[in-house]
Amino acid sequence: MQWLWCLLFIVSSSFLPLSASVNSISINSSISINQTIISAEGKFALGFFSPGNSTSSYLGIWYYTIPKLTVIWVANRASPVPKGSPPVFRVSEDGNLVVLSGTEIVWTSNVSAVSTSLHSADAVLLDNGNLVLRHGEDGDVWQSFDHPTDTFVSDMKISSNKNTGKEMRLTSWVNDEDPRPGMFSIGIDPNRHQVYLWKGDEPYWRSGVYATTSSYATGFIKFNKGFSAYFSFVVEDDGEVYLVYSMSTNTVRSRFTLAPSGRIQLLIWVQTAWIILWQEPLDTCDFYGYCGPFTFCQKNVSIPVCNCINGFQPKSHNAWNVGNWTGGCVRNNTLSCDNGDGFVKYEGIKLPDHAVTMRSQSISECELECFKNCSCTAYAYENVTDEVTIVCLNWFRDIVDLQTSVVVSRDLYVRVHNPNLGLLIISVFGYFWRRKRLITKERLKRELLGFDSISTNSGDAHNSAELVSFSLRSVLAATGSFSVKNKLGEGGFGPVYKGSLPGNREVAVKRLSTRSSQGRDEFMNELKLIAKLQHMNLVRLFGYPSESVNLDWNKRFRIIDGIAQGLLYLHRYSRLKVIHRDLKASNVLLDQMMTPKISDFGLARIFGMDQIEDKTNRVVGT
Repeated sequence: MQWLWCLLFIVSSSFLPLSASVNSISINSSISINQTIISAEGKFALGFFSPGNSTSSYLGIWYYTIPKLTVIWVANRASPVPKGSPPVFRVSEDGNLVVLSGTEIVWTSNVSAVSTSLHSADAVLLDNGNLVLRHGEDGDVWQSFDHPTDTFVSDMKISSNKNTGKEMRLTSWVNDEDPRPGMFSIGIDPNRHQVYLWKGDEPYWRSGVYATTSSYATGFIKFNKGFSAYFSFVVEDDGEVYLVYSMSTNTVRSRFTLAPSGRIQLLIWVQTAWIILWQEPLDTCDFYGYCGPFTFCQKNVSIPVCNCINGFQPKSHNAWNVGNWTGGCVRNNTLSCDNGDGFVKYEGIKLPDHAVTMRSQSISECELECFKNCSCTAYAYENVTDEVTIVCLNWFRDIVDLQTSVVVSRDLYVRVHNPNLGLLIISVFGYFWRRKRLITKERLKRELLGFDSISTNSGDAHNSAELVSFSLRSVLAATGSFSVKNKLGEGGFGPVYKGSLPGNREVAVKRLSTRSSQGRDEFMNELKLIAKLQHMNLVRLFGYPSESVNLDWNKRFRIIDGIAQGLLYLHRYSRLKVIHRDLKASNVLLDQMMTPKISDFGLARIFGMDQIEDKTNRVVGT
């Protein structure tokens, strides 16, 4: 009988329950009810739970040290384990993660890759809340962050790829006690680079227009508690567009959650409760297309909140008079594509849906691009990312989801036809006069400033960039002939001067010194990198304080935090992984708001996204 006991021991030991002191599960272990694995630093836990009064069991990940159960991910949300059936989570013999209801598989990670390392397969719970399946030497083959449920945490991505059709969306719960997929989801439209919240298949809310082909990062919201939230919008060459967010401190626990009610909420944990810091939609105008086509919705005003765009009238006056605005408005006069067409300017609005990004050009060319196409209904020439990239946008469909009085406001020019040219804001005569004036103004500016758009395209995606060169005459005029009083400091290339361009734009002018230890190659390297990188804490030289300032600890903390965010963008969220190699105090500039800007990229080096080390031919940097 001794051999029988040995056999029973071998069979039973292959499914040993896991201890709560470890952060991983191997192919020889399992998790059942009331058992968990804990991330290395004790931030997150994985195990089975039953929300509220539900009697079903779900495998999920939640905050371990927060007393209120807060689940950020659910594996078997569509297939709960019913009451009376024992739930089990383990790594199966084929290298997949599985959830069992008794002996029936109700959920699997569904990894189909063939591996020779299945015997060493395991799953580990990381301290950012990500569950990763590993196949020995083959590395990571699956992660929960690629399959989000209703919650978006730091380091997670919301993404879509227009080439492959793959997307990662958040999907709400049915209600607070039912994790099954609800009716709301939020994701990215890869063609228009906007975040959409859908109710079923219909748009329910959308973000502002981020119609740019460049990656960028920006502060999303700042709090008086001394920390900020940052978004990075990344555009990859393979067609993927994704959104990530991070907090300026690791001491604050935060999350974005798509509530069953259809609101996307940013919450932070404060002592004993989750506090909502931001949520959308809230106002009537936040709901997608509330007022119908060719209307604008006025936030924070009394009825009527909906109004027709100038040159339009209600499609149904009867419906309009009783407060039914969904039919929108129609043109008073059809477009003629001749001298009767012009543009009505709307200031301080959220740009409408269905924007199309046109080729890079001036505002006069952007206007002409729309005017010469009879299908173009509106245009905008805007800095849509709050950085330096200005894009030309055209609209070729009905103007929908236009609203006023928003935090981030833009200017929109809507095409109309009016036989009374004197009543039109921009008549065709005025259009050509204005265009001629703009062209003349731009020509004079080019003659005075002597700048031209030049390309440094060498055929390499890493080295191509559109740069702008200025004549020596314009640089001398901007800096007062390199006046000593305009000198800001001195770096590796030479002195840096404060300058002023037309339009009261203050700039920093770096002058390459003949005594510099760094040469022309390093100088051009910096220009190419800066031209392709966009972040609020990377140098985009807008202006610097001319007087001495007192830095209290709050200001110093914000400066330090900004520098860290800039480096985080360079190392993780930029479309190019950049190692600066010369970061020091003199290479961090401050604008008028004391926002730090990392500068001096002459010694910087571009790494591959998976590269962690490199060799150098000479010792450089500080």
